[in-house]
Amino acid sequence: MAIPTSLIPTLSFDTISSSASYSSSSFSSQFLIPFKPHCLGLKTDNPTSNGSFIVHSFARGLGSNSAPLKRSMKHQISCISPGGMTLSEASMSMPSYKWQRVLLKVSGEALAGDRLQNIDPKVTMAIAREVAAVTRLGIEVAIVVGGGNIFRGSSWAGSSGLDRSSADYIGMLATVMNAIFLQATMESIGIPTRVQTAFRMSEVAEPYIRRRAVRHLEKGRVVIFAAGTGNPFFTTDTAAALRCAEINAEVLLKATNVDGVYDDDPRQNPNARLLETLTYQEVTSKDLSVMDMTAITLCQENNIPVVVFNLTKPDNISKAIKGERVGTLIGGTWNSMIAST
Repeated sequence: MAIPTSLIPTLSFDTISSSASYSSSSFSSQFLIPFKPHCLGLKTDNPTSNGSFIVHSFARGLGSNSAPLKRSMKHQISCISPGGMTLSEASMSMPSYKWQRVLLKVSGEALAGDRLQNIDPKVTMAIAREVAAVTRLGIEVAIVVGGGNIFRGSSWAGSSGLDRSSADYIGMLATVMNAIFLQATMESIGIPTRVQTAFRMSEVAEPYIRRRAVRHLEKGRVVIFAAGTGNPFFTTDTAAALRCAEINAEVLLKATNVDGVYDDDPRQNPNARLLETLTYQEVTSKDLSVMDMTAITLCQENNIPVVVFNLTKPDNISKAIKGERVGTLIGGTWNSMIAST
């Protein structure tokens, strides 16, 4: 059904909590919400045949939770077309993106920024703002965070009698610290975020449960996976590949301090060439230091493309999440990806 244009201005954030605003005989309490029902933070019934969702009673279910809905409406009110079209018609003009669910791997070193401190608040805020920009488009984002800025287990193993397993567990705790910091930054700008850890730390985070993680994503929340896989001898790159496969994410985005994958070390060889595309076999055969072999093999077996890009360049995160050409693509070609966006 079409929404009368005269009613559009009444959808102010001050009137969201008022059930009387939606009981008027001139405005039905149910209408079609296309694309993603959680964009308005509302309860939904079964999807209709055209892919839209019937939403009943804006006011019902608000209660004391109206504040989060107001924030969600502020970000997502653009779902409603002011031109008198039905919402299903309006959704047809929305841009489509290559991926609807992505996993972003952020290295611990990237969080250190200029390395004057373990975590640079400017870096975490930049990440939060770019992730916010794409989640408001309906793209579901999960994050795996490293801990190398605080403690790297493989580097400390053997020091002062510290065995590799113990060192790796300490490194997992470092990733939790980064995850909590990143969560706090995201929520400070209104992004609903959940941290899930591979081993129980119930006072500060949820335990990792795959179905719960997927449900959070479907509700528009960002999920940060911490503590790696929960097992020593596995890197956070492997954890990223594993979680990517588990939650059925369509791509693994690896954010680093370099522009992508080079044929040589760009810090030592100024003539090193940036490689725009690579196959999984080229990464393993040439022993390129992109990800550890366990991680790249896991991506290959599950047909997960990997995009390696520079975290420090503005808008790179949002470009990568949208499927735009940035950095190095492993396991695909840019032409085919651009053609499908």
